[in-house]
Amino acid sequence: MGQIVSIEALAAQIRDGMMVAVPSDTSGVAMAATVAIIANRPRNLHLVCIPISGLQADMLIGEGLVGTVETSAISLGEAGGAPRFAEGIRSSAFVMKDATCPAILAGLVAGQKGVPFMPIRGIIGSEILGTRNDWKVIDNPFAPDDPIVVVPAIRPDVALFHAPEADRFGNVRIGRQTELAAMAYAARTTLVTVERIVETSLLAEENATAGVLPALYVSAIAEAKNGAWPLSLAGDYNTDTAEVARYAKMARSAEGFAAYMQGFARKFEAVA
Repeated sequence: MGQIVSIEALAAQIRDGMMVAVPSDTSGVAMAATVAIIANRPRNLHLVCIPISGLQADMLIGEGLVGTVETSAISLGEAGGAPRFAEGIRSSAFVMKDATCPAILAGLVAGQKGVPFMPIRGIIGSEILGTRNDWKVIDNPFAPDDPIVVVPAIRPDVALFHAPEADRFGNVRIGRQTELAAMAYAARTTLVTVERIVETSLLAEENATAGVLPALYVSAIAEAKNGAWPLSLAGDYNTDTAEVARYAKMARSAEGFAAYMQGFARKFEAVA
């Protein structure tokens, strides 16, 4: 497990129709891998955002690679709304499975535990419940007159994210980003890009292992320096806000988006 491969070989594992789980823009987004995925043109992806997304999702949607989006939000943060996502909603370019952050995280927990669903509260009475025919209201079997919502397990085909480092044995340091571990536990395949690969086992020191994802849960690793750019990676670099703002401005039109994406791979290579 945790085989070290090229970024092209890693991206090639994402194929048509797969459910792909991706993290929020501040949790370690595999932007370098996104460039390689776009080059491969997998179609009809089911994108599950854990629990939200931004630039990565917007690019994949703009490229026409996404058939279903399951998320509680897609936004570029201070740069504004996600323009290709918004256009996709207007044109019905994909199936939208609106969700809430707790519902997505509960579904992911069910997926990692191997159970068919997870009960949650806080949805009954909201409009969102009427948009999801796969969310059910059942009677609490342990208390009378206590309806509760159950959401189905989320079991992605692939979990994809970027992390600070991995070792030669396939272990990956994720630090405080515990949602990345949840993604890996629930997914059938976990693909990780990292800033660097070290020779010493990340599990060698007891006081540092809490933030390490063991190789057992990692399928493939590719080294990609600045692999989350233009987004941030905690402890390594901050978001390139000027670049995200440039994308937000250009991607308002299909022509501007196409022009931006033509140069994106080349500019990515320039900061790698």
